[in-house]
Amino acid sequence: MNKIFELKPILSSSKSVPDFGPSFESVLKQNQQTLVRANPTELQLNLGKLCNQACHHCHVDAGPNRTELMTRETMQKILTWLNGTQIIQADLTGGAPELNPDFRWFVDQLVERDIAITSRCNLTVLFEPNQEDLAQWYAERKIRLVCSLPCYTQGNVDAQRGDGVFDKSIRGLQQLNKLGYGKANSELSLDLVYNPGGAFLPAPQAQLEQDYRDRLGADFNISFSSLLTITNIPLNRFAHALRRDGELESYQELLVDNFNSGTVEGLMCRHLINVDWTGLAYDCDFNQMLDLPMEGKPHRYLWDLDPATLQNTHIAVDRHCFGCTAGAGSSCGGALTD
Repeated sequence: MNKIFELKPILSSSKSVPDFGPSFESVLKQNQQTLVRANPTELQLNLGKLCNQACHHCHVDAGPNRTELMTRETMQKILTWLNGTQIIQADLTGGAPELNPDFRWFVDQLVERDIAITSRCNLTVLFEPNQEDLAQWYAERKIRLVCSLPCYTQGNVDAQRGDGVFDKSIRGLQQLNKLGYGKANSELSLDLVYNPGGAFLPAPQAQLEQDYRDRLGADFNISFSSLLTITNIPLNRFAHALRRDGELESYQELLVDNFNSGTVEGLMCRHLINVDWTGLAYDCDFNQMLDLPMEGKPHRYLWDLDPATLQNTHIAVDRHCFGCTAGAGSSCGGALTD
C-alpha cells in the first residue's frame, strides 16, 4: 500500500483529534471518493456515560462517577419521532446502558414498535445490584447482545478493563449460554467484541474468531454467535494514553498508511443517526464525543430532523475517521472487508 502520510500541522476541530497528518477529506479526494449518507435505517442511542467499569480504551470516558443519563422525557421524544420513520433498528450504548434507570421501560417501548434492538453489554453489569435478572430479561425479549471481551486471556482483559473483569465476564457468558444465547440455531444472538490492547490494528476477524472459539470453548465451554473486531479510535482516554507514551503520532501514521478505500461504502455513519444522552444528533458515536455536529451545521436535536431530507447529505469527518477505514475497516458491526 502506498505511503500517503505526511506530517504537517492542520487546525483540528477538537483537541482530542490528532493535529498532524493529512486531512481525511484530502485522502478521500485523492481516491476520488465522497462520504455521503444513505437512507437512515438505524438509531444509535447513548443512554448515558454512567458505567460500572472505566476501561483504558473508552472513547466515551465512561465510568462509575459519571452522572450524565438520558431522561425518560428525552426517550419519549425519541419514541414520538420514530413514528412514521423508516428506522428499523436501535443500537443502545453507554456507558453501561442498563444502568440508566429507564432502560428497561425504553427497551419495552421500542419492542412494541417492532424495532430490532442491539444492546452493548459489558457482561460485568449482569452482576451489579438490582441486575440479577437482567440476563433472563434480555432472553425473554430476544434482544441481540454485543458484549465486550477484548481477549480470551485474563491478563490482557484485566489490564485493559480492570482487575477481576475477566472472571466476571466469563461467568456472564456462561450465564447467557445457559439461557440459549450464542448457541447454534438459537434466536438469541451473542456477539463478542475484540479491540486491540495497544497501538496496533486488529488481526483478521475470521482468524481471531476461530481463536476465540477454540480457547473459550476448550477453557470454559463457552459458545458465541460471532466475533466483531473494532479498531481503537485515538480519542479521549486512548488518545491521552498514546500521548503519554509518545505513540500518538506513530499510531495516527499507522491508521493513515493503512487507509482502505474499499471500506468507505460500508461505514456505519452512512446508514445510522447517532444520538447523545440529551437527544442531540450526530453522524456517529465518535463525532458525538468530539461534539462535531452533523454536516458541520449547528447542533440539532433528533426530533428536529426530517429523516427524508438526510439522504445524500455530507457526513462530518476529521482525522479520527482514519480509524474506521484502516486495514479491514471498523464499525460497530466489526470489520468491513475480508
